[in-house]
Amino acid sequence: MPDVAAVLRQEITRLARKEDRTQIAPLRNAQTELRKRLAALQSEVAELARTVKRLEKQAASGRDAGAAPAQTTPQRYSPGWVAADRKRLGLSAEDYGRLVGVTGQTIYSWETGASRPRAEKLAAWAAVRGIGKREARRRLEQLDSPE
Repeated sequence: MPDVAAVLRQEITRLARKEDRTQIAPLRNAQTELRKRLAALQSEVAELARTVKRLEKQAASGRDAGAAPAQTTPQRYSPGWVAADRKRLGLSAEDYGRLVGVTGQTIYSWETGASRPRAEKLAAWAAVRGIGKREARRRLEQLDSPE
């Protein structure tokens, strides 16, 4: 015959472990969520530290820290695009060059591929590239009128 005290002790131990598991399960879930939040906060702090380091580097080099960072992807350019845009607007190379801020000869050189625009002129060309015929005429009239 089994020892009643031993059986009773085993049953009490089993029930105590079961009760412990039911009370610990929510704590484990909360611990998992807290670890996830901690990891997210750590990555955010690391990103902010990189930003601070970049801004300190800009300030040390004398650049304006409040300015937007330089364009990460270079502006795409093709000689055919210059010619197609000029023809779409119905402008001469001279007039198109005035819109961009260069000479007509420079526009011709860009169209033939003999030269390539520098970064600042490439940005100016990109700004003119999306305008329509009416806007182009209006801008040319503004350039012609003495102010």
